[in-house]
Amino acid sequence: MRNEIELEAIIEDYLNGKLSAEEVKAFEELRIKDPSVDHKLVAHKVFLDSLKDYGHVLSLKEKMDTAHATMNVEALKTELKPHTSPIVKLWRNNKSAVAVAASFILLAMVSVFAIQHNTKQNGSYEMMRRELDRIKNSQNKLIRNINSNAKTEAAPVRPAKFGGTGFAITSNGFLCTNLHVINGADSVYVQNSKGEAYKAKVYYTDPQYDLAILQIVDKDFSPLSALPYKLKRSAVGMGENVYTLGFPKDDAVLGQGYVSSGTGHAGDTTAYQVSIPVNPGNSGGPLLDNNGNVVGVISAKENQVDGAAFAIKSKYILEALSAIPSDSLGRRSVAKKSPLQGLSRLKQVEKIQDYVFMIKVYN
Repeated sequence: MRNEIELEAIIEDYLNGKLSAEEVKAFEELRIKDPSVDHKLVAHKVFLDSLKDYGHVLSLKEKMDTAHATMNVEALKTELKPHTSPIVKLWRNNKSAVAVAASFILLAMVSVFAIQHNTKQNGSYEMMRRELDRIKNSQNKLIRNINSNAKTEAAPVRPAKFGGTGFAITSNGFLCTNLHVINGADSVYVQNSKGEAYKAKVYYTDPQYDLAILQIVDKDFSPLSALPYKLKRSAVGMGENVYTLGFPKDDAVLGQGYVSSGTGHAGDTTAYQVSIPVNPGNSGGPLLDNNGNVVGVISAKENQVDGAAFAIKSKYILEALSAIPSDSLGRRSVAKKSPLQGLSRLKQVEKIQDYVFMIKVYN
């Protein structure tokens, strides 16, 4: 807790220009090494900017109230002359005050528009909280409500409460998905492209990055062949073509697009923004580049921007994998390049579809 408070104080001093040159240099190096620090800085700056904008609007409102108070509206009741319009009389007697009030109204409208526009793009602290709530809600919407009556021997006979997507990260039954997909689950089942359902357990969760690792624990599950893709350690560039496979319905759906930003919502350095239409059920799906490398995990979308989705970067999947004992991981792809490299999109999808699972959550 003390370290968090000290970090907030350093960020405050950094933004207010109170650090020495050496301290600034050290802090900049820390931002590069630790993305979470950079994320805190961005969020704090947006918060301060929002407070300034809000204060400006309050100031304009006070000036408008003052201008309105100077208008001698009551005098109109006794000073009106025949054939003189009340509006004309009001203008003649109070044209200076009216002009000032109109100016403040115009400025207020521009300021409010600017704040709203800035909120859509960057969010404010208040909006960030709402955005996190809203993103959480949109993520909950990305958790597809599966109302299928289909029954399998492995899955419970009652309908699943929520659903989403997951993909294999080892050949022996470890899968990656979003934490929000399985959060609060009493039991979890995964279903492959052939419609076969298997019981799974939540093996590891990372609330900071909204990641979860599942392990298939069904005796009927047979290990997969070697993974046809690799988890990419390095970042992908803006404009790079990417695609995802997920379950917004009972059949897998392909979504294609490109990386539109190297950061996620409000400059979140742990995620990409991608121009791919996503729908409820896509959460937890893999994001792959043209060479068949997994570069991220689809996690949410921006409701105010068409075709703007967010994907957690693959480096955090690799960090999550470190929580699994090496002797439990089984066979993993260790090739220097992805087995999908050089294949057409059609061939790539054919090879990965058996490694992408529909997730059914019961509670």
